Amino acid sequence: MTVRVGVLGATGAVGQRLIQLLEPHPEFEIAALTASDESAGHPYRDVAKWRIDTPIPEEVGEMTVTATTPEAVPDDVPLLFSSLPSSVGAKVETPFCEAGYVVSSNSSNARMESDVPLVIPEVNGDHFEALEIQREERGWDGALVKNPNCSTITFVPTLAALAEAGIGLETVHVATLQAVSGAGYDGVTSMEIIDNAIPHIGSEEAKLETESRKLLGEFDGTALADHEMEVAASCNRIPTIDGHLENVWIETSEDPSPEEVREAFAEYPSLSLHSSPEPLIHVFEDPERPQPRLDRTVGDGMAIAAGGVRESTFGIQYNCLAHNTLRGAAGASVLNGELLVEEGYV
Repeated sequence: MTVRVGVLGATGAVGQRLIQLLEPHPEFEIAALTASDESAGHPYRDVAKWRIDTPIPEEVGEMTVTATTPEAVPDDVPLLFSSLPSSVGAKVETPFCEAGYVVSSNSSNARMESDVPLVIPEVNGDHFEALEIQREERGWDGALVKNPNCSTITFVPTLAALAEAGIGLETVHVATLQAVSGAGYDGVTSMEIIDNAIPHIGSEEAKLETESRKLLGEFDGTALADHEMEVAASCNRIPTIDGHLENVWIETSEDPSPEEVREAFAEYPSLSLHSSPEPLIHVFEDPERPQPRLDRTVGDGMAIAAGGVRESTFGIQYNCLAHNTLRGAAGASVLNGELLVEEGYV
């Protein structure tokens, strides 16, 4: 049995990735595509400037794009994947939830609201329990779920693995080396980024610092308490196309060896969902790995790659990497959708 799904913001970069992942998906059937009013009413093929390295699925290319309103989406499409700009998502996602749709969203709006689950399924899938509170307090028949920022998704599973192994997290410093695709197709000009690095990405540092504490927090059935660790981030844009590489320094309440850290990463469990990689964290012994060009597609682009684990004056230092538009964006939303279906929220 398949679930009919829709994509909000289907013509954008993440919307295209969603289509790439959803079209062959055994559990989902694409039944609605929405975009701007200018694109509505036209075949998808005619309005999407397709930039994915696989062809537009033929049936999807012939589908008519609709406006991004609840009235334009069929009632028998219970699950929607949102890749809207946050300014648009803030305006339109709530009406969809009020109309009874479950929205799995990659947009940054509402991520930190107390009754909106911010979820990486392998890390904190139990936070979906907050949806009962969300529906009761907001009077929704639908629901809103968020996946984190692409750079947050890259390092939080490694922190979760350490916490799972009983290694108490106290302070985390992270420096990101983020690919240009994270800024969208028109986000960084070639003259800005070629032969260069940009040591600032607007609002990105705050997202890593706040989202990570919410993701690793505890939900007691009534409220979510953020993790008490301190997080400081420095975010940089570099001239790679895909794959966010991050350098992480952690101070812990214990004194783990590099071997214990590598073991915690390697043994951290994945899930049995269709899009879950096995293993979730791929550990490299080679100190020169992971690298974006070589390792961003590990686990079909859904795994976290980690390496360079070593002792430092701050405790433990390591590097991690994830494909930012697959694991960090579209794939994260799809994985949340799979868990929503499995847990009976759709």
